[in-house]
Parts: sequence; C-alpha cells; structure tokens
Amino acid sequence: MANIILFVSTVVIWGTTWIAIAMQVGPVPVLVSVFYRFATAALIFLVVLGVLGKLRIPAARHQPFIFMQALCLFSCNFICFYNAASYVPSGLISVIFSLATIYNAINARLFFGDRITARTVVAAVLGASGLLLLFGPDILVHFNVDTWKGVGLSALGTLFFSLGNMVSRRNSAEGIAPATANAWGMTYGSLFLLVLITMTGTPVIAPPDTQYLMAMLYLAAVGSVIGFTTYLMLVSRIGSSRAAYTTVLFPVVALSLSTLYEGYHWTPLAIVGLVLTLAGNVVIFARPMTRSVAPAPETASSH
Repeated sequence: MANIILFVSTVVIWGTTWIAIAMQVGPVPVLVSVFYRFATAALIFLVVLGVLGKLRIPAARHQPFIFMQALCLFSCNFICFYNAASYVPSGLISVIFSLATIYNAINARLFFGDRITARTVVAAVLGASGLLLLFGPDILVHFNVDTWKGVGLSALGTLFFSLGNMVSRRNSAEGIAPATANAWGMTYGSLFLLVLITMTGTPVIAPPDTQYLMAMLYLAAVGSVIGFTTYLMLVSRIGSSRAAYTTVLFPVVALSLSTLYEGYHWTPLAIVGLVLTLAGNVVIFARPMTRSVAPAPETASSH
C-alpha cells in the first residue's frame, strides 16, 4: 500500500508541475527562476527536518555524491526543462521526460551492471517512433528550429535526471535517507545556481506577478519537497527502473493541462505518437509470460 501511495502521489504532483514551469517562463531569467524554486525548497526542507529533529549531515565521503545529485536533479536538468518550455508546449516536454524509463534501464546497465533485455530494445524503438510522429511534422517537414531546440533541451534534461537517479540509488544503498539527500542536494543545487547567476551576470528580477509567485511556491513546496521525496523513496524501495514507470503517466496529466491552458492542438499523428511513446514505456514493465509449474507434492510430516 505504501508503494501505491508513493506512486500515485508522484504521478499527480509531477504531472502538474510542467504547466507550472510554463507559467514561470517570461521576464524572469531561467537561472533565476530555477534558483528561486530550489532555494525556497531547500529552506523548507532544512527547517522541517530541523524542527522534527531529523536533520543529519552526511559523512564527508558522501558529500561528492550529494553534490552530483544536486547537479543532476536540482539544477542542470531544470535549466534544460525551463529553457525547453520557451520552445515547445509543456505537455510535450513531459512526453520526452517519460523516456526516463529507457534512460534508466541503459544507465543502470552502465553503472550497476543490470541486464538490458530485449523488451528494452523494443521499448526504445516504440518510444523513438512515437516521438518522431509527435515532433516529425515540425522538425522534418516544416524544419522548425525552435522545436529542435525544445526537443534537444528536453532530452538533455531527461539525461541529467536519469543520471541523478543513478546517484540517488547509490546514496540510498549507502543508507542516506531520501529526505536528507534532497535537503542538502537542493541546498547545494541552489548555491550552484547562485554561482552561475553571479558568473554570467544574469539580472535577478523579483517575481513579477501573483501567478508567477504561486507557480514558484507550488513547484518549490509540492513539486520539489514532496514530489522528489516520494519519487526517491520509490527509487530506494523498488529500484530506479520501476520507479521511473511513474513518468509514463505524466504525459496524460501534463498534455491534458497543456490542452486546456496552452492551447495545444491534437492531430491524428500526435495521438498515435503519444500512444506509441507510452506503449514503449509500458513494454519495459510487462511481466514475462511464464509457464505455470505444478507444485511438488507435499511430504507428510510425522508427529
């Protein structure tokens, strides 16, 4: 039951964050928007853990991996996603993000030696075909450079996210609680973003309106503090590959919101593309057909 609650919570929360990210695209530079989000989330995390008496500082040998998790999950990936939202609808970004299941399967093989099965290859082909149908008309027919940028940034952001999953898997195996890793990871991530803002001379612009502020608070408190905690708890409980199955359902929520609020227009090719992309992710988790084996006869016990 706990895994089901974590799974549903992650799907609902992260399925809605994409539209909130789109609401932050505008006069505030991307680096600053991502900084606002994770600085706020880090503050909430540290205060809550401190009040509960659960604030722990990981050992020095774990610090490089906490920083790596910060770069992959709480800064670099979202720099990509926020920039991508300037070029393509947020719902389409979530479709590309759903390929994290395939990214995770490949990276788990590279970093942990997990076996890549035939179904992973089939899933990759289905996913790539689906994306081609979703974005092909703009990329290949109309040669829309902005769509290329959006797809590329989304794919790069998903790669960072997957690498962050691998680091999180390592941290959990070392006994670091997801809440602890997230609290310090978001802290390091926001500090890294602040350094980037300073080095690039990016202007720090205050939240321009109520919509931006509410979106930022939702992304920080719900999307980051709660969402990342539920997701990484799933990673530690059921593994990175199976936890990434939550991303399969994100596009259903995100594209529904994108249709309502961003005016995303569905075409027959787009519908088929979405179905293929989701099918590619589902294939990874389909249970293999096994023959039923009759149980061995019980041996009578003597009394």
